Amino acid sequence: MILANPDIPYNDLPDLPPLISLDSPHILKYVIQANRYLAELKGYCQTLPDPHLLLNTIMLQESKDSSAIENIVTTQDELYRSILNPLDNLPSPAKEVIRYREAIYAGLTELNRTNSITGNLAIKIMQKVKNTNAGYRAIPGTKLMNPSSGKSIYTPPEPPYIQPKMDRWEKFLNSDLDIDPLIIMTLMHYQFESIHPFADGNGRTGRILNVLYLVNNELLTLPVLYLSAYIIQHKNEYYKYLREVTERGEWENWIIYMLEAIKKTSISTLNLIRAIVKLKENNLDRIRQISQKLPAYELNELIFSYPYIKIKTLIDKNIAKRQSASTYLQQLASKGILRPLKYGREIYYINDALMDILSKGTNFA
Repeated sequence: MILANPDIPYNDLPDLPPLISLDSPHILKYVIQANRYLAELKGYCQTLPDPHLLLNTIMLQESKDSSAIENIVTTQDELYRSILNPLDNLPSPAKEVIRYREAIYAGLTELNRTNSITGNLAIKIMQKVKNTNAGYRAIPGTKLMNPSSGKSIYTPPEPPYIQPKMDRWEKFLNSDLDIDPLIIMTLMHYQFESIHPFADGNGRTGRILNVLYLVNNELLTLPVLYLSAYIIQHKNEYYKYLREVTERGEWENWIIYMLEAIKKTSISTLNLIRAIVKLKENNLDRIRQISQKLPAYELNELIFSYPYIKIKTLIDKNIAKRQSASTYLQQLASKGILRPLKYGREIYYINDALMDILSKGTNFA
């Protein structure tokens, strides 16, 4: 059944998989390309000596982009300063972004424990994203509205239907199906967003589930592929193809859109990581040339995990005591490796070369 009236709750949302051909030659072409570039990204990450060090920076960029889709906007400067400070003291947009990053880590920890994508995993992610103990929607009346016209776009299933639909969503994802995992991910994402199980945080939770699904199916070893930047740049198509599935049962454009997002994001992420790794290697040589007394390796790892640092960062990471930490940062600043920035009572030291790579954004040409 398709939904003809956006004001009527979609209680008859069909279960997965849809009753269409999922292996048409047209879809298969995009499946092959997406798998190829995703495998290349995975392979490159496996060659890195410590790929976990990239996670903090890449996750923060995704957290910022994913939150921006929900009109939660923070600047690069505010975000990277905020990550070094207690959460309670931060402006609301920065808090939301940092909670998103925490939700990715929490989801990864839960996934490692259970080895399956479940409704409970979705709940744990949403609770971190929204800083709440709430579960599935319990109050009727949820509608998705067009912010410009104020008209209804979609009305998700009513609360009594959510648990059974999420149970069947979970069963589909953990069944032994003869469907390419990337196609399953595209179906999973549509169904989750259509069930819209939470009062808030559905979009961000759904985007985290995407990358965790890829990790769980060993298509990635680490959660480094995020589709939010692509969705931002192709936001109209994203919502258009979602609606076409709901209103007309037209799956192919949606599946191809998501496969193209995986392909282009894989290419872009690979280029981003390569640029960071090259800069990091060159930076280590520059630090070693300053003084043999500097803990060059530790400092270099730190300033590529946190583009903004301060004296306390070195102390907290057990790299140096206060006086030595101050001296080290001043030496790096004197050689142009870091740039000091006084903000209030604090002095932050910024890795401008890394920020330049990150601020150029993701190129999907």
